[in-house]
Amino acid sequence: MVTQPTPTPLLSIVVPVYGVEAYLRQCLDSIHADIPCDEMTEVEVVAVDDASPDRCGELLRECAVDHPRLRVLHLDRNVGLGLARNEGLDVATGRYVWFVDSDDWLPAGTIPAVLERLRVDHPDVMMIDHLRVHECGRQEVDASSRLLRATPGVVRLTDRPQLLRVQHTAWNKVVRREFMAELGLRFHPGWYEDIPFSHPLLIGAERISVLNRVCYLYRQGRQGAITSTRSGRHFDAFEQYDRLFAWLRHRYPDGRWQAELFDLMVSHFLVVVGNDDRLHPHLRRDFFRRVAAHYRRYLPSGGYPRPGGVSGLKHRLVGRDSYLAYAALRRAHRLAGRVRGNDVGNPAGGSDSTPGGTAQNRTLVRTHGNGSE
Repeated sequence: MVTQPTPTPLLSIVVPVYGVEAYLRQCLDSIHADIPCDEMTEVEVVAVDDASPDRCGELLRECAVDHPRLRVLHLDRNVGLGLARNEGLDVATGRYVWFVDSDDWLPAGTIPAVLERLRVDHPDVMMIDHLRVHECGRQEVDASSRLLRATPGVVRLTDRPQLLRVQHTAWNKVVRREFMAELGLRFHPGWYEDIPFSHPLLIGAERISVLNRVCYLYRQGRQGAITSTRSGRHFDAFEQYDRLFAWLRHRYPDGRWQAELFDLMVSHFLVVVGNDDRLHPHLRRDFFRRVAAHYRRYLPSGGYPRPGGVSGLKHRLVGRDSYLAYAALRRAHRLAGRVRGNDVGNPAGGSDSTPGGTAQNRTLVRTHGNGSE
């Protein structure tokens, strides 16, 4: 008897699973229902049970019976989102890998569109669009989605630098597996694990393509999601940015891309420090101090394109380590919101998707701010 070799799938979808009993079936069913019957061998799904304390492990075993293309890993201990992704990546065999979070799901027609574009473009990284879906069912276009528009064919980041400002998550990118290995990229422990993973993918890619259609439904407001959890673990973001800039120094000692990433970092920190859903008030001052320290540590010698308006003012206050002035500005912003009947509760301007805003109306900052409160 001659055993036929198992064909290598074009796409591996890695799904880390933890504490999502209420959403897991919707996620997995949306994936399996979308794989065309004649493309079954082109897609594998690897689900990683990260020692989930609920019924997720049992649900995965049930799903594996219904879906033969589903491979399930059960971890003995909880390792966190990033390291669970690594476990799935280690057993994935597809030419491309897509990390899908288990509380989100895919709209119909996504996988055929993804497979077709991968075959046409042969990218290192393919970016996809998404919608934010709230618990009430309301769907919202992400603020960064416009940056994906009108990207012609296959490009490099130098051709479309605005792509660096698209939401820096792993799930909006389909990545060539060998390319990921060439860059030496893995996920690190801790929250905000996408930071030192997502940006290097775009910087290092020779071929970036954009699938300009909604391919991902991003659940908002779920209890337990880090973006809606008050915790000191939001301080993990500082170490993740340390890792990003260490990679950048090693890869590009000439300082390339440092100004752009610095601007994104400061703006992202301002999103976090201004968000009541993430930081308890007693942690806000310490977080701001850490932001100011990172500002001084990573400010490019040649300056950076600081945003204008209120966002630019906040950047200046960070550079001066002026927490009292920032706190006063934050209170004034919230009061103005109440007067308008729209208390937005986030003075950082925007969401995680576009922490840096646009490149317009920016001032080049060339010197370190060294003021005090």
